[in-house]
Amino acid sequence: MDIKLIDAEPTEEEREAVDLCLGPPRSAWDGGSRGSERDAHIAYGNREVGGLRHLLLPALEAVQARVGWISEGGLGYVCERLNVPPADAWGVATFYALLSTTPRPRRVLHVCDDIACRARGARELVSGIEESVGPAITHGPDGDHVVVDHDVVAWMHSPCLGLCDMAPAALLIEAGTSPAEHSIGTLTAHHARRLCDGGSTGVDAAATPPIPQLGAPGLSLLRRVGVVDPTSLAAYREAEGYDAMGRALELGAEGVIHEVAAAKLVGRGGALFPTARKWEAVRTQTSTPHYLVCNADESEPGTFKDRLLLTHDPFAVVEAMTIAAFAAGCDRGFVYLRGEYPLAHERMADAVAQARRAGLLGANILGSDFAFDIEIRRGAGAYICGEETALFESIEGKRGEPRNKPPFPAERGLFGKPTAANNVETLVNVLPILLQGGATYATTGTAQSTGTRLFCVSGAVRNPGVYEVACGTTLRALFELSGGVPDGLQAVLLGGAAGTFIRADEIDIPLSHEDTRLANTTLGSGVVMAFDDTTDMHDILLRIAGFFRDESCGQCVPCRVGTVRQEEALHRIASGKTRGGLSSELALLDEIGAGMKDGSICGLGQTAYAAVESAAKRLRLFDMRIAK
Repeated sequence: MDIKLIDAEPTEEEREAVDLCLGPPRSAWDGGSRGSERDAHIAYGNREVGGLRHLLLPALEAVQARVGWISEGGLGYVCERLNVPPADAWGVATFYALLSTTPRPRRVLHVCDDIACRARGARELVSGIEESVGPAITHGPDGDHVVVDHDVVAWMHSPCLGLCDMAPAALLIEAGTSPAEHSIGTLTAHHARRLCDGGSTGVDAAATPPIPQLGAPGLSLLRRVGVVDPTSLAAYREAEGYDAMGRALELGAEGVIHEVAAAKLVGRGGALFPTARKWEAVRTQTSTPHYLVCNADESEPGTFKDRLLLTHDPFAVVEAMTIAAFAAGCDRGFVYLRGEYPLAHERMADAVAQARRAGLLGANILGSDFAFDIEIRRGAGAYICGEETALFESIEGKRGEPRNKPPFPAERGLFGKPTAANNVETLVNVLPILLQGGATYATTGTAQSTGTRLFCVSGAVRNPGVYEVACGTTLRALFELSGGVPDGLQAVLLGGAAGTFIRADEIDIPLSHEDTRLANTTLGSGVVMAFDDTTDMHDILLRIAGFFRDESCGQCVPCRVGTVRQEEALHRIASGKTRGGLSSELALLDEIGAGMKDGSICGLGQTAYAAVESAAKRLRLFDMRIAK
């Protein structure tokens, strides 16, 4: 695109979309910039946000949702309203996979071809779609197959959509005055053709996911899922909703932190940082205000546990965030919600609105002097934004690029202020901790891994879905819950694309942090993906390498270059056209992996080689391949 934004005029549709998002423009404030009365008084970090930069991503998403892509004129109008330099806005618009700066039709089917869907036949599905519908459009400003006819329906390849329990899956996005998004499970080529011909989507798959443990006794985190109406605050309160918040107010902030410390709760996203220590570090900071961020951007291939909670127990997330904010001294919270979760966004927005109307958000919560409120911000398709500082950058209206540490978020996080960031599962664990007491909570699980964990079981299993088991339950027992050990089990991926493969003879490993560490593997984000002997593991490995290459933000050289070189080496091995023989290529992969692990800024680069290394050394995947 030739960026001449001053000369480009937005369409009426684009103006209307931006004005609905930001409020109507008013004349000449702040030296002639245009903005609404509401805009002019928004302040974060105890200062006026001069260009309202933090609203950039919502405004771009509004244009995309209205017309299907972001034109020069649309981008220019956003820049004018927010006082953001065009080059900065262009950098943001081209960073996120769900945004497009070249024409797309209003209706696009995003078909997942990531590892869980591949294990369920996605490669064959994609071939069938190509035959019946035609070629896919591609990502990127220079690579898109330009479609100017808005009545045409297109499809495109997509990384993991968080629908692994319903693989193969897709997401249908329809732009317009009433934009719509639909999650689609168990997709077939015939269904895809019907959708691309304008057919009905049917029921959103995320509304009726498989819930294998529905109503099972002894559940904690999942006990309301599928049982209590997720759209009714009254139903939630009848099921002990807000009892934990009441208990928190009785205990006081220090008492809540004490109970969470006694429970030995650590982060459920993979980093394992003690939750109580994080909250205490934020609470004791003198700089104000303090922010709480719920990281709901689970984009790790194979992960979908947070989607279930956000969609089917949203009030629990709101209540848990309120308790965390009370403990950490935060007066404002943000839910950064994955862009590919439309129903979760709808349910969370409704839950926040209902809680606010009931006096459970805002001032004087439950009659106390505690005030707290929540904003929801949607991601736009960037795995890297699962890293907490990249997430902060995204909320602030920038490219989602991780920050160097220190300073750490507890000192300088979102908008430069003390910030506590927790993922959905971590937060929801706070409810049973306060209801039963931290010491009692810690009696479940193992000495170092307390409580229960949610595992996303997918791939070659009979009953895929989210399972809640006590920490320390063996992988074999988890497979028995999901219908038995898969026939012809070849390998299991623990922790997702950033995790490691283990062999079929290792499934008696206890699923605790200490046991997996001893076994040189990881629980990560709770991914358990099974592959049977019909799966081409070389293809899976190439897809993982391609995923990291695509998702690297490109900020640091070890990751930007290393992920590309890793994928190239794997392709040479797969084709038999190695340089210097197989042993030379494996040595090169080791060297690349060490460079990424030691030199990358964030966890993406640091773990990009983990699955490849485990496939080579643990599965000995390349032993039988003849180098040419």
